[in-house]
Amino acid sequence: MSPLISTLKRVLKTRGVTYADLAGKIALSEASVKRLFSQGTFTLERLEQVCAALDIDVFELAKLARGEHSKAEQLSVKQEQALAKDRVLLGVFYLAYNGWQIDDIVAQYDLTRPQVFSMLRKLDTIGVLDLLAGDVVRVKLARNLRLRRRGPIETAYGRAVVGEFLSPEFDRVGGAFRFEFRELSTASFAVLRRKLERVADEVHELAELDSMLPSSERQTVGVAVGIRPWKVSMVSGLPEKKR
Repeated sequence: MSPLISTLKRVLKTRGVTYADLAGKIALSEASVKRLFSQGTFTLERLEQVCAALDIDVFELAKLARGEHSKAEQLSVKQEQALAKDRVLLGVFYLAYNGWQIDDIVAQYDLTRPQVFSMLRKLDTIGVLDLLAGDVVRVKLARNLRLRRRGPIETAYGRAVVGEFLSPEFDRVGGAFRFEFRELSTASFAVLRRKLERVADEVHELAELDSMLPSSERQTVGVAVGIRPWKVSMVSGLPEKKR
């Protein structure tokens, strides 16, 4: 299967569109749509039609299909150290990584164009992006970038960021939070862990697809995923029998 078709299937899955849904959008039978994907018999016209139905253009699909295989999936320690030392630089990096251009940043934040340009030049020097002609920003990192566990950035800001994230009542700020605990077998624990890892991966997949939208149509969304063996405090105080 070609990378283009594989990526198109991923777009369908991420957006929750079935073959039947797509068939209705492009006036084909579900069987015909399945053949298109299984045999890879897309004409350019048909590909454009499918992309239009999914609100993505062919250029962006090709960009996703190329993937970011040649790009770094993790910052070097030196790059993280440079970002961790300067909170403003780290903030501009975060915006640039998410597709913001200079005009977007200046319009939204209390930074002058020269200040933003200076920060982007530093990021260019660090090696995380290219500042191209016309002040176009091109990130040199994979879209599934992960910070180093207990690395410089997490060490400097991790606890504060998590604290900020957990401080409000989630339902009052348009979010959702549930905390559940039950006794599970080792096998069930493993199943839940895999599902949570998949949710974490989907955050990055959705962000990759949404990166082609204007910054004004996106917002930062925090997702906390965690699972571990744990003894509930209401039980841990009970006396246990000696073995």
